[in-house]
Amino acid sequence: MEDQDDSSLALMDDLIVVGQFPNLEQAQDHGLVILAMGEACWVSVSEDGQTYQLHAEPQPTAEILDELQIYKGEQRAAELARNHPEPLETFHFSAGWEILGLWAASLLVVFYQQLHDLSLVGRAASSSVGLIERHEWWRPFTALFLHSDAGHLAGNLASGVVFGALVSRSLGPLRAWFLILACGTLGNILTSLLNYPQPFISLGASTAVFAALGILTGLGFTISLRQQSGRSWARVAAPVLAGLVLLGWLGGGGPNTNTDVLGHAFGFGSGLISGVIVGEIRQKNARSPTPSWI
Repeated sequence: MEDQDDSSLALMDDLIVVGQFPNLEQAQDHGLVILAMGEACWVSVSEDGQTYQLHAEPQPTAEILDELQIYKGEQRAAELARNHPEPLETFHFSAGWEILGLWAASLLVVFYQQLHDLSLVGRAASSSVGLIERHEWWRPFTALFLHSDAGHLAGNLASGVVFGALVSRSLGPLRAWFLILACGTLGNILTSLLNYPQPFISLGASTAVFAALGILTGLGFTISLRQQSGRSWARVAAPVLAGLVLLGWLGGGGPNTNTDVLGHAFGFGSGLISGVIVGEIRQKNARSPTPSWI
């Protein structure tokens, strides 16, 4: 793309004006479209000095005008998207109260069994030694249904109902609870691996509860990232920051407690990564005519 000079002035009579723009930046942007076609173009200032004209050779004028029209439409669509961003379409599904009820009933039934079978915790709690040395693979999962006392159970039930319902409304109940339990199990596995060879034991649904929080955080981040045009990175990262605040507030534990802080963190992290991956897949599927399970 060439600016007007003495050598090009003689050529202007043989060129066609393919665009007129209020500033040089717009003229050069449209000139890049012509250059991308493999054609030459020139920019000149109008006689009144108020606008900039884009010139091209006569032969490919029709093709150039078509490409510039397409580019103009793309720019208009992008501007419309910036000025009128899509709403935060997060909740598409039901809360899945049936599955929530089944999960809550499972916790209550298992807790009842614990009260009558004191050996159940020893056989089913998450154990670094049991998992790695004895290959008791079920422990990271079964530990999600065990609790130390009624208060522990009540706290996890309350939090799990809230976060589980929100994830269910975002992904659908079956997908939501598959991810929640899978990420909770992964959190327990990672905790055992990190603590081994120390004989670390943990139990409770809280790892899955914080996995649900992580999934929500990851989904929120992908939506915020999609709408980042004109927004600061602080606002884009706000869902992650909010999730971390909740993780610290609800999962940090206190002095003289046996809170599995590491399990909470790994559950949250597993859920966060899963939420981002699922959110990205959903965005791609939204732009694709081929449906998928997510």
